[in-house]
Amino acid sequence: MADARDSLTLRLIGAALGLAIVVATVLTGVVVYRAVYRHPRTDDAYVRANTIGIAPHVSGPIVALPIVDNQRVSQGEVLFRIDPRPYQAVLDQARAQLALTNLEIRGYEAAVAAAQANLAERQAEADYAGDYLRRVEPLLDGQFVTRDRVDEARAKARAARAAVDRAGSELRRAGDLLGQLGDVNARRQAAQAAVDDAELNVQYCSVRAPFDAYVTNLNIAVGQYASEGEEVFALVDNRQWYVMANFRESFLPHITPGMEVEVYLISYPARRFRGRVQGIGWALHQQNGATVGVLPAVDPTLNWVRLAQRFPVRIALEERDPAFPFRMGQTAVVTVRGAR
Repeated sequence: MADARDSLTLRLIGAALGLAIVVATVLTGVVVYRAVYRHPRTDDAYVRANTIGIAPHVSGPIVALPIVDNQRVSQGEVLFRIDPRPYQAVLDQARAQLALTNLEIRGYEAAVAAAQANLAERQAEADYAGDYLRRVEPLLDGQFVTRDRVDEARAKARAARAAVDRAGSELRRAGDLLGQLGDVNARRQAAQAAVDDAELNVQYCSVRAPFDAYVTNLNIAVGQYASEGEEVFALVDNRQWYVMANFRESFLPHITPGMEVEVYLISYPARRFRGRVQGIGWALHQQNGATVGVLPAVDPTLNWVRLAQRFPVRIALEERDPAFPFRMGQTAVVTVRGAR
């Protein structure tokens, strides 16, 4: 009887242990599902920042380089200077030409005024000749005047009208030479535009930081020739830092823009940073399916296991700590916590 009771007890204990294992397995699965899918996590993530190449707008030798590699610069700070003397000479010439243009304009304005006065004088003479002709023509029928006198009056009237036309042409020519279009004088505007362009080039000789940033890849020295439009070094934008996290495509339905994210950096394991999902990538580059000619090239798939693609998720970092500066390329571990 004792052996039977012991055997029954062992069976009950075994059944309880089996049930406990099943329950623990189910609970573990639930916890894992919640941890993995409710709060997606990846260590395939890196800190990023926007970078721009610094290129001068004008060409010339570098005469000043007050920065060093990896230096932090503020917006408006001078990065380097190009020899401004050739551009200053062009500016001085443009300013002198503007002064000459103003003198020429005053001369043309005087010519226009003279042409207007001449036109008014010729118009008065034409009016008088026309009026005189109208008075003497009726007297010809009564033979109060001779035909020669009438013909002479007609000739003077025609000459007066021709003089008016000639004076009008001279006035228009003087106006064209003046170059006045409404309230704008084209001559002065062209000369002023040349001055503005020369002043801008002189300003471009001092290349300044467009925003707060870090200097990187500075491999130049004073005396080097900088060409217009060619990048000299790069700046890392310090205004906005973010993390590019590559999540498996099976996690994407559980990630939406605006969700809070916890970010851990390998460089600072004891520090947690906050972020938010800014967006999810819409496309990946794939060799399979590329077009060759006019037909798609699709390679046969022979593997048994299909690996999930990873899509980049951009996470904006929302807090900064001067004691833990961000560096582009730092390895990160991110966990999506959910909606705000």
